Order: sequence, then structure tokens, then C-alpha cells
Amino acid sequence: MSPSRSLIKGGYVLSMDPQVGEIPVGDILVEDDRIARIAPHIDADAEVIDAEGCVVMPGMVDTHRHTWQTALRGICADWSLKEYMTGIRMSLLPAYSPADVYAGNYVGAVEALDAGVTTVLDFSHCVNTPDDADEAYRGLADAGIRAVYGYGFNAAPSETPYFTDHDARIRDARRVAGKHFSGGDELVRMGVSLSEPGFVPFSRTKREIDTARELGALITVHTACFWGSRVCRGIREMDHLGLLGPDQVHVHCNALDDDELAMLARAGAKVSCTPESEIQMGMGHPVISRSLNLGIKPTLGCDIISLSSGDLFTQMRMGLQDARCLINDPLNALDQAPDTLPLSVRDALAWGTVNGAEALGLADVTGTLAPGKKADIVVVGGGLNVLPRPEPVGAMVVQANAANVRTVLVNGVIRKRDGELVGVSKERLRQQILESTDRLFERVNASGGVQSDASLIAWDSFNDIAAPNLAEAYNTKAADA
Repeated sequence: MSPSRSLIKGGYVLSMDPQVGEIPVGDILVEDDRIARIAPHIDADAEVIDAEGCVVMPGMVDTHRHTWQTALRGICADWSLKEYMTGIRMSLLPAYSPADVYAGNYVGAVEALDAGVTTVLDFSHCVNTPDDADEAYRGLADAGIRAVYGYGFNAAPSETPYFTDHDARIRDARRVAGKHFSGGDELVRMGVSLSEPGFVPFSRTKREIDTARELGALITVHTACFWGSRVCRGIREMDHLGLLGPDQVHVHCNALDDDELAMLARAGAKVSCTPESEIQMGMGHPVISRSLNLGIKPTLGCDIISLSSGDLFTQMRMGLQDARCLINDPLNALDQAPDTLPLSVRDALAWGTVNGAEALGLADVTGTLAPGKKADIVVVGGGLNVLPRPEPVGAMVVQANAANVRTVLVNGVIRKRDGELVGVSKERLRQQILESTDRLFERVNASGGVQSDASLIAWDSFNDIAAPNLAEAYNTKAADA
């Protein structure tokens, strides 16, 4: 059978691959699911995708996205992290049904594709029942996005929980691995989202890490996003037990001290920064510059879709400018101005593409445009906001937005063309997500409404909870778990 062929013609090829480089006017030939050739001009019998006047770049890679929250868009716009914990994690999350999880993941994944994000690490900590996990996976798979599905071990508050103990969650993670990932699904891979260290005994943290590694699953965890609290820490404890490793993506890390961040660097662990949510919610400055200083390649995530933009253009832009500001602050304090800027738009583009692919263990699959790589390709252009374009990379990072994404390929399949999603009914998407929102708020309102008052949680007690849980890492119980 002859291969399916697409020929992307006449665009500015921004490959992010050092061997391919950048081609001011170039073509890309796609055969089946892979990039076959990249050159200034290619003649081939193939379906032509016109990219004249556009930038052709790798599909973007989001390393931290709570896709299930798509139905709650905007609700966190004025919330702190504490209000998020009460309003979303304690109030709305328990109200989710499997149908709501599916709607959030499916519509949210399509939204990501629409914005040129072709790969996501879906931190799915909304697993109230086994059906929730199955529907979360199905939403990603049906959308056709490349993803790591991060099965969440976090327990939601409930008077009648389905999972009555930690063993039940471990068993269900194994069930999900066997049911959905035993065949080597190429697009959606297995991951694990850890319970926040400190909230649970450290023997459980270790068991979750051990289970993930037995399953060959990528590990992701919220790390050091609560200032003044030992909850979401645990880096020293993981280091003590030799649990840190390159198969981990640590999210946020804002409150880590230099020694703890260096522990991640020595272990080859990865870091995901989510500038939009971190800056708003009181988590602090993204650790982009601090990571770079230690040899950690920063990656980016949209985080909570109940707050943040669903595109990585925004995260690249905010992360870059915040990092520049932080680096320049000492000069400004001396009443001086910098002669040059220490970070470039190409640095920021790497955070949202090649670095993310490396963090997810997909460096040989996606993140750059090169012959032999999977054809995860985005064509960006059109719109007065990116014209004229004397510096194409600058336009992508500091001016482009999701509306400028013209064409998207994932695994060689065209998911968006000439600004329109392919094979997707926008009206059906709209109906699905609106119905889910209505169901959620009907359930929550029946039990008193969304409770986002931060005073409803005794935050001062968190350290009392975390101290013995983390201390467990230094006794034989955790070490032998």
C-alpha cells in the first residue's frame, strides 16, 4: 500500500533541530505518520498544505494540564491557591461524574489541538471511581492528541468514597495500565500523578513511585507550591531514599530552596513551570532562571484550565518576561539598566517544544521537526498581529496567539486545516461542555454551592499533618515499603 503523503509548502521552517536549523522558505514532506524530508523545495505527489507567509514549527508540548477542569473555565480568575483548594479540590471535584470527566478531557484536548498544542501531560487528579479514569483516557484518545495520561492517586473528600483505602487505588492504577496501555498505545501513554507528599504517609508516596516504575509510567507531582507549608515538599525525603529520577516531572517548585532544586538537577528530574497560574495564585515566580542555572531545562504547562489560557503562547510569553524581569531586578535596584537581555525568544520556544518532549520521554518522537520524527506539526500565520514579520521567532513568542494557528498535524493526521478543526463539530463540543457545567453546578448548588472561602481549611494544621508523614521517610517502614 502506498503511503499517505502531505506536503507542507512555502513556510518559514522553524525546526528546533540543530541539524535542520531554520529555513526561510521551505517544504516538509510527511509520509504516513512521520516526517520524510525537509528542504527548501520538494516536488512530490502529495496533498499540498499551503504555508506561504506562515511559520511551520513543532507542535507544542504542555507538561502540566488539568484537562478535566475545562467545564469550569474562568471560575478561578480571582482566586488564590488557597481558594482554589477549597473551591475546586474540596467543593467541585467531588461532584464530577465520569461523563463530566470525559467532557472535560475531550473538549479540553480538542481546545489544546486548536491552539497548536499537540502533546499534553494530563495531570488527572479527578479519579473518584474507576469509570472516571476510563473516561479521562477515552476523552484524550477520542480527541486524537498525543498525551501522557497521569492517573491521579489523590483522594477527593467524600462521605462515601469508592476507593476505601490506598490499596484500592493502587489496584485500579494497575487495572488502567492493563486495560488501556498493554497494547503499546502510540498516542496516549501511561503516567502517574502522585498524591501530594506530606498529605499522606511517606510509605504511600514511595509505594506510588514504585508502582509507577513497575508499570513503566512517567511520574508527575505537585512540588513546593505552598509557601510556609511542608505539604507538597518531600524532595529531601525522596533524595534520602533514592527515589528521585529522570522519569519525574516536578510541577511548580517555587518554594524549593537551592539545595532542593539542586537535588532535582543531580537526579535528572524535570521541572514544569506554569507562569500564568503561579504568578496569579501566590505560588511565586516561575523557577525558569533558577532551573537554567542548575542545568535543568525548563518546560511549560497551562495548569488549571479553570483559570489559565489553554495555549502555550501565553505561557512562553509570561515565563520569558518574568524571567527577564527577575534577572534585571538587581541592576534596577542599583539604578542601572541592562545593555542586553539574558534570555531569548528561541529559549522560550524551546521550553514549550523540545524541552517538554524530553521531559515526557518523547524526545525521539516529537518536539522538533526532523526526518524520521513523528509528524506533529503546527502552521502559524494569518492575522494582523503577526504581520509584518521581520523576525518570525519573535512574532511566535511575543505576539502570536491560538487564533493564529492555521493547521495542526498529530502523528501525520490533519487535526486542523486553514483555521478549522477537522472532523469535529464545534456545536457538539459546545453542547457537551455546557451540559457538563450545568450538571456540576446543579449538584454542587444542591449541597450549598461552591465553597471557596480559604478560611474553611485549617491551613496552619498542614505542617502538623506533614511533619510525621515526611518524617516516616527516615524510618524502616517507608524504606521497606
